[in-house]
Amino acid sequence: MLLVSSCSQEPVFERERAVYKIGDDPAWANKDWNDSRWQGRPALVPDGQIFWFRIGVDLKQAPEAFQPYGIQLEVYGEYEVFWDGVLIGKNGNPGQEEALGPEGKLWTTYSIPTELTDGGEHVVAIRASIYHFPDHTAIYAFKIDYYDDLLTDQLIETSYMHSFAGAFLMAAFYFLFLFLSDRKQLPMLIFSISCFLFLALTMTHFVGTALPIHYSLHVVRLQTIVSLMLCISFTIPLYFSMHFPFPKRKLVLSIYAGLLAVFYFFSHDFFDFTALSTTLGMWVFSVVIVIMGVYRKEKGAQLVLLVLLLAVIISLIRSVGFGLFAGFSLTLLSMFYLLSLRLKQQRVAYETSLVQSTRLRLELLKKNIQPHFLMNTLTSLIDWVEEAPKMGVKFIEALAKEFDLLNQIEDQTLIPISQEIALCRTHLEIMGYRKEINYRWEEEGIDANQKVPPAVLHTLLENGITHSQPGTNNSVKFKLIYKTTEQYKTYTFLTLGAVVSEANTKKEGTGLKYIKARLTESYDTNWELTSEPAEHGWKSVIKIYHKQA
Repeated sequence: MLLVSSCSQEPVFERERAVYKIGDDPAWANKDWNDSRWQGRPALVPDGQIFWFRIGVDLKQAPEAFQPYGIQLEVYGEYEVFWDGVLIGKNGNPGQEEALGPEGKLWTTYSIPTELTDGGEHVVAIRASIYHFPDHTAIYAFKIDYYDDLLTDQLIETSYMHSFAGAFLMAAFYFLFLFLSDRKQLPMLIFSISCFLFLALTMTHFVGTALPIHYSLHVVRLQTIVSLMLCISFTIPLYFSMHFPFPKRKLVLSIYAGLLAVFYFFSHDFFDFTALSTTLGMWVFSVVIVIMGVYRKEKGAQLVLLVLLLAVIISLIRSVGFGLFAGFSLTLLSMFYLLSLRLKQQRVAYETSLVQSTRLRLELLKKNIQPHFLMNTLTSLIDWVEEAPKMGVKFIEALAKEFDLLNQIEDQTLIPISQEIALCRTHLEIMGYRKEINYRWEEEGIDANQKVPPAVLHTLLENGITHSQPGTNNSVKFKLIYKTTEQYKTYTFLTLGAVVSEANTKKEGTGLKYIKARLTESYDTNWELTSEPAEHGWKSVIKIYHKQA
């Protein structure tokens, strides 16, 4: 965009100040009419009344052969255009707007006869009326160039606009669909909304290159632009605050939104002032947020800060329209950069989770077929087979059942609670044969529809067996209690027996690390695990918070 703008040609004319007069006289179109007493500023014109304004033009050179000059205008009202007293174009029905209704368009281009475009002084006279919005009598655009170039520039601008808007349309839909597939990715939704808003802003700003609109709709267009910029001025800082969070973020954003709303309420009719002010507020607030991110050494903050500073530099050295869209484009690119960093982090986290899941599966298998467990179990099995063959057979069946259950759950992230309880009961049967201790299992309030990570309760059970001794009746009881509330559900695991060593029990070993890793894999950070002494034994509580809708 900078290269294209730097190659623009020098203007072929110099324009004098426009002068205005209320009334109607065909002689006012003549080149030599004395307009020295006309007003230098536009006056308020009564509804539908004719008024004229004249503009002196100095053509620097005559046009090339077969390439006439043209004039491009953006004027409030319906009007007729005269060049040196010759009518060269008509836009609507000046003086008859109330009777005939709105006609014509706001942006017009007319060809100037070649014989009237010798180098030197000329006069453009416009006979106009403004039935709608009579307080806007002004010329907003006035350009003379080769007629073909004026039309070609419009087509080029339209093609750029559609390409520009299409890129943001695709980005908006893409990240909207990504958000719909994972509702927790709120930054994707905010980025998608920002792209939609910028798309709407682009289409509204350049609507004149694609659709002919009447000047009576121009205020609606300006109000739409200001409203869109107000929304953009909030969504962009909101997006940055999600990537670079700061203390009392919600409160600060609420105050900022309130200030924007109050400012818009009192100044929304001052279109340019409101648009520039909200944009400046957005830029300042965004820069402050990013600077805090730089201070905390957040990833990507330095590059985003550089882009925001570059955006304001471009806005200062270029025209307002160019600077505005270039600045917004750079800002959205910096937002896309942050989003790409987040997506990369999520991909790395996912790959890490796959590695962790594989490691957990191996850990589950390893901790149940470790040599000392097999050797002790086989030694006990030999004794049972020799002394009580029938009990030895039951021992073998229990051992086979446990390995079968472990084989079923090793590659699962969550399993039914009934399957986990069956694994615990089978393990207690095996350990009862091994240690000749009466292990008992009880459960309370169990919901068969619930699922848990595999071998989590089984690991708690192993810890209870390892760190407890039987009472006077040579028994140890284990009890599982399930409760649920609106906020969370809890699994309370009680070991009712004499604790061997409280110090050893509090120490985090391989078993507790396995439990925490499994809980993190399935529930992220929405869980708590506590383990503490209880009456006649030990109590472990797993609290799992419900996901918010």
